[in-house]
Amino acid sequence: MTRRETDHVTSEVIKQQNEIIERIRQNNENEYQKTGRMKYYRVITYGCQQNNSDSEKLKGMLRLMGYNQTENNEEADVILFNTCCVRENAEMKLYGNIGALKGLKKKKPDLIIGVCGCMMQQKHAVDMIKEKYSHVDLIFGTHNIYKFPEIFEKALHEKYTLIDILDTDGFIVENIPVERDEKHKAWVTIMYGCNNFCSYCIVPYVRGRERSRNPEDIIEEIRSLSQDGCKEVMLLGQNVNSYGKDLKIGFDFADLLYKINSIDGIERIRFMTSHPKDLSDKLIKAMCECSKVCEHLHLPFQAGSNKILKLMNRKYTKEEYLEKVNKIKEAIPGIALTTDIIVGFPGETTEDFEETLDVVRKVRFDQAFTFIYSKREGTAAAKMMDVISEEEKRNNFNRLVEVQNQISREINESYKDNIYEVLVDGPSKTNKNMLTGRTRTGKVVNFKGEAKIGELVNVKINEVHSFSLNGEIVINNQS
Repeated sequence: MTRRETDHVTSEVIKQQNEIIERIRQNNENEYQKTGRMKYYRVITYGCQQNNSDSEKLKGMLRLMGYNQTENNEEADVILFNTCCVRENAEMKLYGNIGALKGLKKKKPDLIIGVCGCMMQQKHAVDMIKEKYSHVDLIFGTHNIYKFPEIFEKALHEKYTLIDILDTDGFIVENIPVERDEKHKAWVTIMYGCNNFCSYCIVPYVRGRERSRNPEDIIEEIRSLSQDGCKEVMLLGQNVNSYGKDLKIGFDFADLLYKINSIDGIERIRFMTSHPKDLSDKLIKAMCECSKVCEHLHLPFQAGSNKILKLMNRKYTKEEYLEKVNKIKEAIPGIALTTDIIVGFPGETTEDFEETLDVVRKVRFDQAFTFIYSKREGTAAAKMMDVISEEEKRNNFNRLVEVQNQISREINESYKDNIYEVLVDGPSKTNKNMLTGRTRTGKVVNFKGEAKIGELVNVKINEVHSFSLNGEIVINNQS
């Protein structure tokens, strides 16, 4: 048996899980016939797009079990928390929300409360829930979502906290039911895990090493999405640029983009996240030549100081990062660049921080997701010492945000009075009389006019803000 075969869960295992799904569905149907009451679930998701994708799988399995979705805890028969452990504030928020359900569990003892995701791959988090939150019924991690029906069925019948955590790197699992949050756009995971071990990051420890899906399975999924009316796919991976290296079949991420670009019905291709060290000339060429790949690249640089980049184990220098940015801008004029930046990493001085500001000013990112360093136990950086105060970190952070917001506003100003293609997402969250969507460059646009969700429309921009644009639909590109 090849290594790639051992990475995959067998069809027999999936068949067993489907049989459990059907058994639970029949039980729920029988109960409905007796009581006339339908059953409901709520899935609460923290963290990244990969977590959102995982939650869609949990929702898909629950839907087939006969549960309907709700956003009301009081109505729910099942409440699942899909957790994130990248930053401390997400953990604290989770504990508060779980604690708030103690009274509801007492009032509704048959309520199933579950916690899953990245936090649950950490022993201290599992121990905390066991000790402080005895009203939680089941705990599972990132590597065995495919076994959720089996774990859930046991929890329905047991009176103790059921824990099922796999410490392996996990498996490639195909054909899991999915309940997608949107029909015109879809997350498509192309790989799992990460091999980079950046010194501040817990992800390789909770998501495992890199495992790429077979290209045939990815293409088949996207073709099916297209047939169902999907217009845009977001390809997901902790580092999509290294896709295919573990497959050893001479097929990489650039090759995958060319294949997806040829699928009829798909209008837009996005992807994240990209590690700068793996942004190859071949990939830049593919982005340029594939007409459906959107002119937007999320390329985290994290810090501008070579000293700090080395401490972070990022495996590139400031100069190498800037060189790659220049290449992508030359190949794709007008491309929107976004990034992640950490302020206050252990060892970072004010002089180091000035290097970060220098990168921001030179690159002129459309948007930056900025964070003050959050210590993660179990990472190499957790043992490193700070050299500046928390007050200095906060001051530096505020300076960075001010500089970046000004740049974002200036870039958005260049959109004014121009017409852009926008994919309609639905009513605007800020004004129900307007629609909202995104340009190919990822700009949020709120606009007037009539259009259906999933339509591609032309919008003339007449007002700009730091993080969004306003406009109105125009017909036949006429202003």
